[in-house]
Amino acid sequence: MSTQNKQGTHPSFFVLILVFFFWGFVAASNSILIPFCKAHFNLTQIQSQLVDFAFYGAYFVGSLVLYLLSAMKGVDILNRIGFKKGIIYGLIISGVGAAATIGAVNLGLGMENKTTAFYLILGAYFIVALGFSLQQTAANPFAILLGDPAKGSHRLNFAGGVNSFGTTIGPLVVSILLFGSAKVAGTSGDTDISKINVLYITLVALFLVAAGIFAATKMPKGTEDDHFESSPKATRTLLGITAMFIVIAIGIVVTTKPLPYFIAGIIGILFILFYAQFTSRGNGEGWGAMKYPQLIMGMIAIFVYVGVEVSTSSNLGELLKKPGFLTPEGLHESEISPYIAIFWGGLMIGRWTGAISVFNVTKTTRQILSVIVPFVAYGVILGVNALKGNDITKLYPFAICIVIQIIGFFYGQDKPAKTLLTFGIMGVVAMVIGLFTTGPVALFAFISGGLFCSVMWPCIFSLSIAGLGKYTGQGSSFLIMMILGGALVPPLQGGFSDIPAIGIHMSYIVPVICFAYLAFFAFRVKTILKSQGIDYESATSGGH
Repeated sequence: MSTQNKQGTHPSFFVLILVFFFWGFVAASNSILIPFCKAHFNLTQIQSQLVDFAFYGAYFVGSLVLYLLSAMKGVDILNRIGFKKGIIYGLIISGVGAAATIGAVNLGLGMENKTTAFYLILGAYFIVALGFSLQQTAANPFAILLGDPAKGSHRLNFAGGVNSFGTTIGPLVVSILLFGSAKVAGTSGDTDISKINVLYITLVALFLVAAGIFAATKMPKGTEDDHFESSPKATRTLLGITAMFIVIAIGIVVTTKPLPYFIAGIIGILFILFYAQFTSRGNGEGWGAMKYPQLIMGMIAIFVYVGVEVSTSSNLGELLKKPGFLTPEGLHESEISPYIAIFWGGLMIGRWTGAISVFNVTKTTRQILSVIVPFVAYGVILGVNALKGNDITKLYPFAICIVIQIIGFFYGQDKPAKTLLTFGIMGVVAMVIGLFTTGPVALFAFISGGLFCSVMWPCIFSLSIAGLGKYTGQGSSFLIMMILGGALVPPLQGGFSDIPAIGIHMSYIVPVICFAYLAFFAFRVKTILKSQGIDYESATSGGH
C-alpha cells in the first residue's frame, strides 16, 4: 500500500472532489434533459426515461466488466492499476463521451428520423457515464487514502456534500443553457438542442483538465490488497442479472413500447436474487458475499433506493407539465427547474445534516446543528434559485417538509435500521399524499422524497455489509452494481404513465412500492443481523 499522509489531508484531495461534483451535476441534469428531449424528439414517456437507462445502465456495465475481468485474472484489476490511474482513465472516457455527445447532437440535427438521433445521443451519454463508473469505483477508496485513514469518513462526507451541491445547481445551469434565465425564458417558446453543445464543450474541457491535473500532481498511486476472492456461484448470479438487462435492451431496440420487457426484466432480476438467497442458505460454498442474506436483501434495497430517487425526479417534469396538476394549463419545460433543483437540494439538506454525526461535538451541539444545518442548506438552495431569477416564494412551503425530516432525524437517533425504517415510512406516506391530492400539497409531497432518500444510502450500505468479514470488499462491489435500479425503475414508471388508464400522476404508485420495500428491508434486516450476533444499530458506513 502506498504511504499515506497521516498528518493531514493530501492537497490533491481538493482536486479529487471535482469528480464528485461532476457526478452530481450531470446526474441531476437528466431531470431537465428528459422533458426537453421528450418534446424535442416526440417521444413517449418511457422513451424519454431512456436517458436514465443509458446513464445508470453504464454504471452497472462498467462495474460488471471490472468484476468479470478481475474474476478471469484472479486479481482486482483496479487495485492493480491504482486508484489514481483509474480516475485518470475514467475522466478520459467521460471526455470522449462528452465529445461524442456533441457529435451526436450535431449529426442528429440533420436527420429526419428524430428517434434515431435520440438513440445516437444516448449512446454517447452512455460513454460519459461509463467513465463515471470507473471514477466512482476508484474515487471513494482513494478519498480515504489521501490523508489520515481515521478521518477518511470526514473526507467522504465532505466529498458527498460537494456531490450534493452539484445535484442542486445542475438542473438550474442546464435550464439556463437551454431556456435562458427565468427573466427572459418564455413560457411557450422553444429552444434548440444545439445549445447543449455549450454544456458538453465545457465538460470536455473540464474532464481533460482534471485528468491533466491528476496526471501532473504528485500523489499516492493508491492501491489496496489486489487479491480477488473467487465466487463462481455469485458470478453466475450476476450473469443472470446481465441476461435480464440484455432482454430489456433488446426490447428497447425492437419495439416502441418496451414496457413488457422492463416488467419481465425487473421481475427476472428480483427472482434471480431471491433464488440466490434461498439456494445459498443451505450451502454457502462458492457464493462468496452472497451467502449472507443481509447482502442480497441489501442489493435489492440499493436497486430500489436508486430507482425511486431517480424515478421520482425524472418523471416530475412530465407531471408538472400536466394541466390541472399544479396549474390549470400546466408548466412549460423552462419553468420546472426550480422544483427539480429543490428535489435534489433535499438530498443535499439530508446529507449535510447526516454528516454532523461524524464530527467530534457534544450531544447538545449536535442536536442544535441538526436543526440549523438543514436550514442553512435550504438557504443555499433558495439563493441559487434567486440568482437564476426564479420566484423563490413558491419554494417556501418546502420548509414544512424540512421540519418533518428533522423530526425523523431525531427519532432515528443516528441508528441505521431505525433511521431507514423511519424515512422509508415517511416516504410511503408522502407518496400516498401526492397520489391522492393535487396542487402545492401534492407537489411538495412528491418533492419531499428527496429529503427522505438523502441518508438511505449509508444506512442500506452499512446494514448490508455488516458481518461480511473478508467478503466486505466483494459485497460492496455487488451493491455498487445495483445502481442498475436507476436505469430500470424510471422507464418502468414512465411506461405505466403512458397507459391512459394510469397516467403520469397515478404512475407514482411505483415510488410508493419502492419506499415500502425499503421500510420492509429495515425491519427484516434487524432480525437477520440479530440472529448472526451483530449489533445492527451500531453499524456504520460512509455516505454516498
